[in-house]
Amino acid sequence: MGTSFDPLSRSFDAAAELYERARPAYPCGLFDDLVQLARLQSGDRLLEIGCATGKATRPLLERGFSVVCLEPGARLAARASSNLAGFPVEIHVTPFETWRGPLERFDLVYAATAWHWLDPAIRYPKAHQLLRPGGHLAFWSALHAFPTGFDPFFGDIQVVYDEIGESHEGEWPPAPPDKIPDRAGEIEASGLFEDVNVRRYVWENKYTAQEYIDLLNTFSGHISMDAEKRDYLYRQINDRIDARADRRVRRHWYAILHVARRTDT
Repeated sequence: MGTSFDPLSRSFDAAAELYERARPAYPCGLFDDLVQLARLQSGDRLLEIGCATGKATRPLLERGFSVVCLEPGARLAARASSNLAGFPVEIHVTPFETWRGPLERFDLVYAATAWHWLDPAIRYPKAHQLLRPGGHLAFWSALHAFPTGFDPFFGDIQVVYDEIGESHEGEWPPAPPDKIPDRAGEIEASGLFEDVNVRRYVWENKYTAQEYIDLLNTFSGHISMDAEKRDYLYRQINDRIDARADRRVRRHWYAILHVARRTDT
């Protein structure tokens, strides 16, 4: 996942194996809603931007669609190719912005936790060009959620982030997932898409200390962190989680699915 637009996005390729093991699966209901909202039919042709190891690819392949994947990271693309063997999928090792694909051929162009990496001046116009008349654009991300009753571990460990100069930007704690703004207005402002639908999902996973550290090592901010700071942070995380009765931390996730129909002009 990731594109040529932000150099930090390239860091994911080095963590390909960790990404496959540590990143969460998306909720099944998200894919069911996507199929319904985009009015997909069996055999439809989909384009995925930034497929990474295929976590958002396989569920749609299993639902009877063919997918063309664009993944600029060679290691991620190789892992996706192995994971998706036997399915009707093409994987191109290339950024979305520079790929020369067939125009007006795809029923859906979508990005899972990759849309924000794309060049804002290119992403909407190019997606519009690649979609057939009446086709749909969809994107979503899996992000850390802070609903009512979130694990107090995250308030405690925030003190350590502050200590090493890696404080959370903005208010603490962050807004709950139902208060996070969506991008419907941004989509409509492009003038290229209409009939925007938004759906929200919240789920949780539990992690041991090592599992949680593995997860953090798939995020660009932690990958690029000064090694001394990162080692200190990880020691603190390990000690605090291991001191708990069940030796696990509970992390919530949220996703905001956006689906919009191509405007035919």
